[in-house]
Amino acid sequence: MKTTRWRGVYPAVTTKFKPDFSLDMEAMASHLEFQLDAGVHGVIILGSLGENPTLSMEEKLRLTGFFVNEINGRVPLLACIAESDTREARHFAEQAQALGADGFMLLPPMRYPSDKRETLSYLEEVAAASDLPVMLYNNPVAYGTDLRPADFESLASNPRFVAIKESSADTRRIPAIRRMTGDRYDIFCGVDDLAFESFSLGAVGWVAGLVVAFPHETVRLYELMSAGQWSEARKLYEWFLPLLSLDIGPKFVQQIKLVEEIMGVGSARVRSPRLPLDAAEAALVRTIVEQALANRLAV
Repeated sequence: MKTTRWRGVYPAVTTKFKPDFSLDMEAMASHLEFQLDAGVHGVIILGSLGENPTLSMEEKLRLTGFFVNEINGRVPLLACIAESDTREARHFAEQAQALGADGFMLLPPMRYPSDKRETLSYLEEVAAASDLPVMLYNNPVAYGTDLRPADFESLASNPRFVAIKESSADTRRIPAIRRMTGDRYDIFCGVDDLAFESFSLGAVGWVAGLVVAFPHETVRLYELMSAGQWSEARKLYEWFLPLLSLDIGPKFVQQIKLVEEIMGVGSARVRSPRLPLDAAEAALVRTIVEQALANRLAV
């Protein structure tokens, strides 16, 4: 049914801002090359880590065109759709396809707890606005609306839906989806500190967060897990876990952006309503990074 196959590490890249909080294209271009040089397999822009809700439609389209040009076909570029209005979501999908995006990561409608009928209708309507493949993004912990395994079975008849970012934090979902749909979807881990568990259950990709600061470790861990080298993978994963845990919680964006700043590959600057971490929160992040660097493994 589907010909698009997405695999590997897909960083959900942060949106870089200048001191006046305008878009910092130069910083994003530099960071993109840092990711590509480490061997990531795709790039996702405008996700939750990319502070999607703080961006205007004009900025979202500007970023899409920018990343299309910068990547220049080297890896797939997926743009996240996270809108509260079906018309806006369809408009973005149409325009992003025209700009050259390779696909989408699609969330249920934002700011409205849609029921099952509304959620599935929304996903179908937005997918129909372009010819591009779609990764369905399930994150009930953060956004309230839950796509259950039976819902993915219902959506399987639409060939545009090719992958799932499973972020329910319930790894039982992965075998449940596979029991109902076989290998119909490429299943991606969507929670950094469940990567090992997700790949052991059949995930084939990872929409990653801490990869933005530690891409070599992330790519190597993916390679080990994909090759079934579980003992070696476990050793790397256990070293990585304190860092990966920064990908969860309401301040994961501030935490990950601070890690980028500490590692010299970004800025901790976030757009309001987010504010920088307070002194105690920032100190905890710094301690986690310092301890990780003190025991960093060769990869």
